[in-house]
Amino acid sequence: MKVKKYLAPSMNEAMKRIREELGIDAVILSSKAVYTGGFLGLFKKRNIEVIAAIDPVSQPIQTVTKQKSKKLPSKLEIESHAPESNDGSRDSADLLKEIESLKDMLKSLQIYSPNRKFPGKLQKINEYLTEQEVDISLRSQIMDELLEKWFVFKQRSTDEEVQVWLEEAMFAILEKVENGKPGLQKKYINIVGPTGVGKTTTLAKVAAETMLKHDKKVAFITTDTYRIGAIDQLKTYAKILNVPIEVAYNLEDFKRAAERFSHYDFVFIDTAGRNFRNQQYVKDLNEIIHFTDEMETYLVLSLTSKQKDMEDIYRQFATIPIKQVIFTKADETSTFGPIFNFIHTHKLGAAYITDGQNVPDDIEIATSSKLLETAFGAKKYERSS
Repeated sequence: MKVKKYLAPSMNEAMKRIREELGIDAVILSSKAVYTGGFLGLFKKRNIEVIAAIDPVSQPIQTVTKQKSKKLPSKLEIESHAPESNDGSRDSADLLKEIESLKDMLKSLQIYSPNRKFPGKLQKINEYLTEQEVDISLRSQIMDELLEKWFVFKQRSTDEEVQVWLEEAMFAILEKVENGKPGLQKKYINIVGPTGVGKTTTLAKVAAETMLKHDKKVAFITTDTYRIGAIDQLKTYAKILNVPIEVAYNLEDFKRAAERFSHYDFVFIDTAGRNFRNQQYVKDLNEIIHFTDEMETYLVLSLTSKQKDMEDIYRQFATIPIKQVIFTKADETSTFGPIFNFIHTHKLGAAYITDGQNVPDDIEIATSSKLLETAFGAKKYERSS
């Protein structure tokens, strides 16, 4: 039985070093928070002390090849080997018993292992994140954070406490994305996206909120001259909201419409919904819409879309400067992992989330708290975003 003690800034870093040195079959025997350094009892540094073990006879060690050219310096220091008994060998009877009880939990320490197992309460969380289609790398990052807390609190936490840990971890992921100032910042608001995601209805919702809640003067321009009834749909919304509308068939039409509405606070631009896989679509946008410094563009994504389709849509529109995304149809799905996957991967924040067809209702600003509420149910979050 090979036993080693590690001192690390976090459980996550300790586990990485354990994987490298002892292999994927190593098990954690104990962990605790320790405080070192400081002056006169103050300013002590908090670390995690972890004791891990591996049986070299029954489980061959699987080490990770170190690449010196790419490996970043580790803050982790190996403090010492575990103490040995007088006869030069550690009595392993108690250790073997504890290893058996922990083996199911820590059998796999690989970050990207889809079959990774966790203690009872954490396993439920992992299964929930899997059902919600949270990307495996993001899921592993979240579970590593939860596992660290699980050991620090000596595996005595309640289901409610573990749930709070999960929400805090996901909240931190969302808050790392720089959203900029909340709300609409520029005069021309361009709404783009593929067919069927609800662009026109979303545009009407945002415009109505801007008028009713912020008392702003708004106007519409539509370039959607491809879809039958598209112009009529926006004209209906314009009539309900009592705002002017112009139809732009080309760039010159667009410039004239923009000039007509120059004295309005906001001008909302509806674009054609077409097959996002057709590169000509984005090219047509550049030929019809005059992109200026006074314009900000929002990409509309439906939560009923597959994750891969969302990624393909974003890549197709990458030539246009996208400020934020708007997630629609939250009421038509029970899977919300793609929200977190997309924001985490592209570091692109969400502006709004919609959950119905009613105008001006069924739309809310996509704060981190609102996105968590959407993912976890009708829970009320008191965090500020």
